[in-house]
Amino acid sequence: MRGAHAVRATAAPFLAVALGFLALPHSVEAREDAAAQPPEMTAYVTRPGDSLYDIATRYLRNPADWKKLASLNHVSEPRHLRPGTALRVPVALLRQDGLSAKVVAANGPVQHAFRGGPLLPLTVGSSLVEGDRVQTGPNGFATLELADGSHIALPPDTSLDLATLRQTALTGATDRIVDLRHGEVNSEVTHATKKDDRFQIRSPSVVAGVRGTQFRVSYDGDKGATAVEVLDGAVGVDADSPARNRHGARVRPPAPGTPLAASEQLVAAHHGNLTLTGQPAGAPVALLDAPELRHPSKVQDDEDVAFEIAPLTGASAWRVQIGRDAGLLDMIRDKRSVDPHVSFANLDDGTYFVRISAIDARGLEGMPASYAFERRRVALGTSAGPIEGSRDFAFRWFIDRNAPNTRFRFVLGTTSDLRAPLIDRTDITAGDAVVRDLPKGVYYWTVIAEQFANGHYYQKASPVQSFRLDW
Repeated sequence: MRGAHAVRATAAPFLAVALGFLALPHSVEAREDAAAQPPEMTAYVTRPGDSLYDIATRYLRNPADWKKLASLNHVSEPRHLRPGTALRVPVALLRQDGLSAKVVAANGPVQHAFRGGPLLPLTVGSSLVEGDRVQTGPNGFATLELADGSHIALPPDTSLDLATLRQTALTGATDRIVDLRHGEVNSEVTHATKKDDRFQIRSPSVVAGVRGTQFRVSYDGDKGATAVEVLDGAVGVDADSPARNRHGARVRPPAPGTPLAASEQLVAAHHGNLTLTGQPAGAPVALLDAPELRHPSKVQDDEDVAFEIAPLTGASAWRVQIGRDAGLLDMIRDKRSVDPHVSFANLDDGTYFVRISAIDARGLEGMPASYAFERRRVALGTSAGPIEGSRDFAFRWFIDRNAPNTRFRFVLGTTSDLRAPLIDRTDITAGDAVVRDLPKGVYYWTVIAEQFANGHYYQKASPVQSFRLDW
């Protein structure tokens, strides 16, 4: 759940969001004129042996509608059609077949249910159909893949319904509608190959109609605010408000499953907007640039995985996400923080990817930056103390991730930066060292473990420690 956009499913007017329409905004009257146009038609070119009965059985919802085809196309012999004849077929009569969505990633508490059925654990590889609900709990993640390769990613505390998953016979156009009950949806939608392809995400105040783009939509029911953030493509935003839009007409949302032909506001890539319920669509504003990660190549070998984000003008908070793949489809961590130092506990060894973004004062999340990193936890313990009955001082250490070729470097000096060491011993294979006849004073020391594993060089340094000699 977004920190700045906590979501609660409540009844609210619609904010309509259309992606991919670059034309200038039109009035609502233009949209109503479009709705009054003749019914949409598609063409079917007859083949040898075709009859109207066969065509209706293969493609129409009701095979008895062959009579409508005969009347529309002035066919007097429905059993005998000349090959190569172009028949006009109303799209509204075509059969719609069910599609499915495949679960490609599921981590943490994730459940699903069909319509009003009981919630069951969601597993990778399972298929979901129209009417299924998916719900992620705290620290739960799920990613669904549609037949065309589009992806829907659910971060923690999100619930959505697969309201429509259908493909129209004959035309092959797909119609996919997702109802977001609460939470956030991150969508990466492949570009539409057919003009009638539809992909919509609906929330209590948003309808997002997509024809190929990357974007985020979140709804804050407490504040009555909807955030739209566009990473790629373009978004047209319309608000259902008692107020009039800038064209002087009251804006109404489009009917579900129909493309949006007009936009009150155009939001281009790298921009976003906030719209309050009952108000016109908010003006687009530039999203913050992608922030930079300090020390991106650092091996994450400490107990916690930690990231340091470089300062960015305009940032009031940060979002850090971790996944097992470069696209973060298989996401396992998601955290927001007002501190640019963000850490995560209990992460197993392996190769991961981190995605960071900055959040502005409005709560809009900016452009992301992704980095690969290696998690290789190493514990290096140290101790030191005088040897009883002598003026010798003993240093000891151990490493919990030993390797046959582990070597140690021992450094001792009189300044905390150890730039001018008194002792700098390398290639130590044992876990201890003894220093004799040290004069009085304050000393600083560290030990560095060096290993070669799987063709890579690793080193782990203990914290610089100090001690005082008063003998």
